[in-house]
Amino acid sequence: MTPVNGRIETPFKRLFFALPVSDAQRRALAQWRRSLNLRSGKPVPAANFHVTLLFLGDVDTAQVPAICAAVEQLALPTTPPRLVLDRLQVWQRASALVLEAQQTPAGLLQLVYGLQQALLPLGLEAAERDYRPHLTLARGYRGQPPEAASAPDFYLAARHFTLYESRKGAYWPLAQWPLSS
Repeated sequence: MTPVNGRIETPFKRLFFALPVSDAQRRALAQWRRSLNLRSGKPVPAANFHVTLLFLGDVDTAQVPAICAAVEQLALPTTPPRLVLDRLQVWQRASALVLEAQQTPAGLLQLVYGLQQALLPLGLEAAERDYRPHLTLARGYRGQPPEAASAPDFYLAARHFTLYESRKGAYWPLAQWPLSS
C-alpha cells in the first residue's frame, strides 16, 4: 500500500460480471456492425463484446476472494439462460449504441438478482435501475439508430458467466462459473 495525502490507499480493480460472447458470435456481430456504416461513436473492440450482468465498479482487491466465495454459494438457474439480442437502440444518456433483448429470460433475471443478493453482505450494491440485457456496439454515439440492411437477431446461449476486470480498455477474466451441470 502506498500512502496518498497522508492516507493509506488500497489497490482497486474495476470489476463486472458478464456473459461472454463466443468467437463465432463476435465475428458475426462485428460483421453486422460493419454493415451499419457507423458515422458516429467509437466502435467497441469485438474482443470486448459481452452482456453485462452486474457492474461492481472499483472494488478493493482484497475483496475479490470473498466475491468469488459468495458467488460459489449462488443458486443458479435450472437451465442456462438463452438470450436473443434483437433490437438496435441508442442509449442517449450513456451515448451508446447497443443491441438489446426485447424479452429478458426469467433465468437471466434470476441470475442477476442472485448476484445482487449474494454480494449485499459484502457491501456491494447494484445501481438503482432495472436490469436491461444489452451488448454495447459503440460508445460516444450520437443520433438515431442507423438503418440496418438486416434486422439484428443474435442468439446467445450462455454456458457460463465470468467475473471480469476492466484494465486499460481490455477485459480480463478473473473467474468463471458454469451455468449448467
